[in-house]
Amino acid sequence: MTITLTSDQAAYVESLVSSGKYASASEVVQAGIDALEDHSHYVKRWMQTDVAPVYDLMVADSSRGIPLDDVIEQLEQHHSDRLKKS
Repeated sequence: MTITLTSDQAAYVESLVSSGKYASASEVVQAGIDALEDHSHYVKRWMQTDVAPVYDLMVADSSRGIPLDDVIEQLEQHHSDRLKKS
């Protein structure tokens, strides 16, 4: 398998190896792949346990939601209030 990195990516990998954190470039790539897998599993679990149930509740009873215009208005007001405090 051949992997092509940008010069910035290659420099970063080299810096991690030369720092002693990793013994080789292969270890850096393996750690990156492990992190991507962990992230993918986390997102999948989040979608199943947090997002999907809320979506189902909203489909069953849309009156539980907040209209988009109201959300935008609330966010704009919050932002305006924070600017005034600064």
